Amino acid sequence: MYEVGGNDDWLFSLAPVLIGIIFVAVFIGIIVNLFRGVTQWKKNEDSPRLSVSATVKSKRTHVRRHMNHQDENIHLSDSSTSYFVTFEFDSGDRSEFSVSGKEYGMLAEGDIGTLTFQGTRYINYNRTN
Repeated sequence: MYEVGGNDDWLFSLAPVLIGIIFVAVFIGIIVNLFRGVTQWKKNEDSPRLSVSATVKSKRTHVRRHMNHQDENIHLSDSSTSYFVTFEFDSGDRSEFSVSGKEYGMLAEGDIGTLTFQGTRYINYNRTN
């Protein structure tokens, strides 16, 4: 028979500690990601804006799906898509940039033109062919 107030009381006293640890870990994760974002933004701002001849080598998407269950009969889903384009420079070097869906749709593999970027930030691409 289970006894209230018996040897399992330590489980109830441990729960707030575990919740606190999880809260602190999530908070630290948010702060680290915020710091990385600000650091990358600052690095891009300090980089020169370059316009160079480049060829569109490849395109890819990354779809994130989120599924939420409200009850047995209702399922809510959400998704977000990120778009990426890889450009090859005359030197043979390649760089991948995150672009908007509109830009992604306007570019085709093999396009030749002028890529304008600043650090890791895509600015625009003007086709010449």
